[in-house]
Amino acid sequence: MDPTVRFATTLRDHARKQIERLGYTDIVVGIPAYFSGYSIVHVIQTIVAGLEKYYPDSKAVVMVSDGGSTDDTRETSNLVQIPSYNIQKIVTIYRGMPGKGSGLRAVFEVAHFLRAKAVAVFDSDLVSITPEWIRNVLEPVYKEYDFVAPHYRRYKLDGTITNTIAYNLTRALYGYRIRQPIGGDFGISQRLVKYYLDQDVWETDVARFGIDIWMTTTAIVGGFRICQARLGVKIHGEKDPAADLSPMFRQVVGTIFQLMEQNTKHWQAVKGSRDVPILGEYVKTEPAPFEIDQDGLIEYFRVGYNNFAGVWERVIEERDLDEVRALMAVQKKEDFSLSVETWVRIVYRYARHFHLTPRQRFKVLDTLVPLYTAKVASLMNELRDSDPESAEQSFEEHAQSFENMKDYLIKIWEEEVRDG
Repeated sequence: MDPTVRFATTLRDHARKQIERLGYTDIVVGIPAYFSGYSIVHVIQTIVAGLEKYYPDSKAVVMVSDGGSTDDTRETSNLVQIPSYNIQKIVTIYRGMPGKGSGLRAVFEVAHFLRAKAVAVFDSDLVSITPEWIRNVLEPVYKEYDFVAPHYRRYKLDGTITNTIAYNLTRALYGYRIRQPIGGDFGISQRLVKYYLDQDVWETDVARFGIDIWMTTTAIVGGFRICQARLGVKIHGEKDPAADLSPMFRQVVGTIFQLMEQNTKHWQAVKGSRDVPILGEYVKTEPAPFEIDQDGLIEYFRVGYNNFAGVWERVIEERDLDEVRALMAVQKKEDFSLSVETWVRIVYRYARHFHLTPRQRFKVLDTLVPLYTAKVASLMNELRDSDPESAEQSFEEHAQSFENMKDYLIKIWEEEVRDG
C-alpha cells in the first residue's frame, strides 16, 4: 500500500453495505484481530453469551476487525453461529495502516454510524473472558461513564511494562490512578467514540501501535468521565520480559512520550493523583504463576551496557550511571538491584531526551530497553517472597515515587541536551 494514501474510512464496501442495512443498534462489541484463528471462536461465543444473558432485549453487533490474517481467523469467525435475532456479526478486513489502532477505528466508525449507545472492545486472544466481562465493561457506560478501563487480577510478574512505566507515568503525569492503562479491553460511550474519530491520528503510528495508551490518555485529557471495571484474571498467553519485547516496549513507551509532548501544558499543571472508581465484581479466580528467565534479563542488560554505554552517558545523570555501572560487577543474580529513585530519574530523562532529539528519538528509545530489563530483573528479587497484596503495595509505592519526583521532570524538561 502507498504510505501516502489517506483513507476517509477504514470500512470496506461489503461492511459498509452491511451496516447500512442494519440502520441502528444499541451495542457494538469490537474484536480487533490478527492471526487469532486459535482463539477467536471462544471470544466471539463468550461475547454472544454475555449479550444474550445481560442484554437480551438490546440490538447488538459483534464486529471482528481483522488486519489481513493469512490463517483461518476470518473463515473461523464467519462459521460461528449466532442463534439470537438481536445479535448481528460483521467480519471484515479493515482498510488503512496495519495495526490495532486501524482495527479499532473501523469498530468506532461502525458504532458511530449505527448510533450505538455503548461500545466495548476486547482482545482477540483472550482465554479467560467470561460473559460477566461483557456486563462489567458495558454497564458503566449505561451509567454515563465515557471510558471504562479494565482492572485485572494479574500475577505479580505479569504486565511488567505496565508496572514499571505505563501505570506510573499515567498516574504521575495526568493524575488518574488507572491501574491498567494499556489493558486492551475497554468500554466506551458514543460521545467518546465520536471524539476519538475526530482526532487526526489515524494515519500516524497510533494507528499501528500504542492505541490503548492513546485511548486512555485522550479520555483523561479530554475531560471524559472515567472508571475501571473488575474483570478478574486476564489470560492470553503471558509475555516473558526476557523474550524480545523491544517492539512492544517501543510502541507503548514511544506513544507515551509522544503524548507527553502533545499535552505538556496539561500534565505540567497536574498536582497529585486521584483514585478512579472500580466497579463490578471479580470472578473469583487467582492468576497462575509462571517462570521468567532472570538470567536472560541480566544478560540483555549486560549486552546493552557494552553497546550503549556512550548513549547512557549522554542521557542519564552521573549518580545514576554509577549505579548502572555497579550492576555490571554483580556476580549473583540474587544481589541484582536497581533502586526506584534511579529508575524514576532514568525514565524521566529518557522522556526529556526523546522530546529534545526528534530526529533520533526512536533510536535513543531503543537504548532504554536494556535498562528496563535490568529493572525487571531487580523487581524479581524485590518481589520474590511477596504475596499478591504485598506485591501490589510495592507497585503503588513505586508509582508514588514517580509522583513525588514529578517536579524533577518539570525542571529538566527543557534543559539543553548534553553533547556526547
